[in-house]
Amino acid sequence: MKKLFFISAILVAGNFLFGQTTSWKNDPWHSKLTFTVTHKGFSTIFGLFQKFDVSITSSKQDFSDAVFNLSVDVASINTEVKMRDDDLRSPNFFDVSKYPVMTFKSTAIRNTTGMKDRFRITGDLTMHGITKTVTMDLWFRGTLEDAMSKKTKAGFQLTGMISRTDFNVGPPDPFDISTDVIINADGEFFKQ
Repeated sequence: MKKLFFISAILVAGNFLFGQTTSWKNDPWHSKLTFTVTHKGFSTIFGLFQKFDVSITSSKQDFSDAVFNLSVDVASINTEVKMRDDDLRSPNFFDVSKYPVMTFKSTAIRNTTGMKDRFRITGDLTMHGITKTVTMDLWFRGTLEDAMSKKTKAGFQLTGMISRTDFNVGPPDPFDISTDVIINADGEFFKQ
């Protein structure tokens, strides 16, 4: 009887320990949020946002119940051409004086491929004052102990495509700038 009680106590403690929610925060030195669009149908323009924060909460080691929260300083957009970046910040596109922050909060995550590290993540993206539901691909690249900080780190890559016209960003004509915007985000996250 004592042995059975002892085993039950260990199982309950184990479930409590592994069932606790953990928080993760992106390492800005090793995280990047980039995008590409097509210009005039035949060249690719690359850009990125230099200032953003991402947090994750999860109670499972495989992150299959993870919730992602992203906040982006839209004025930090950088395509390496000052005149273009100024235009992107203007009312012609993002209108950063009116809409300085872009956010994403995940609402669902599911494994659709059968591969334990690949997910489809759905959430609410708010940009230019408009909120739409978007779905993207998420690759959980694993965890490790960071040699410098001695903290646990997790790695993720997010890829997908959105339509800028769904958010009234830029002109509706797709000839000069494609309406489809390809998103590619890579991040390393410290366990808090």
